[in-house]
Amino acid sequence: MIQFKEDARGVTFAVRIVPRASRSEIAGEHEGAFRIRVAAPPVEGAANRELIRLLAKKFKFPQGSVEIVSGETSKNKVVRINGATLAQLTSIK
Repeated sequence: MIQFKEDARGVTFAVRIVPRASRSEIAGEHEGAFRIRVAAPPVEGAANRELIRLLAKKFKFPQGSVEIVSGETSKNKVVRINGATLAQLTSIK
């Protein structure tokens, strides 16, 4: 089960990223975090940019609203979608 945390700024959740995948997609859940495959390599922030693009598209928010709060150089990251509510994110399939 994905653990979401909602506060005044938005919704925060954990992701586990798998770089250099054949395509970018949300591949399920891994220990309470989204397991996300990205086609980009983990070089010079390319995988992070692809992660932000994918999450913005999936949750229908501008890319500027999606930020990596921690784990910028790690496979395990904490992401916040600024201005989002828990109801908005959990209603999207």
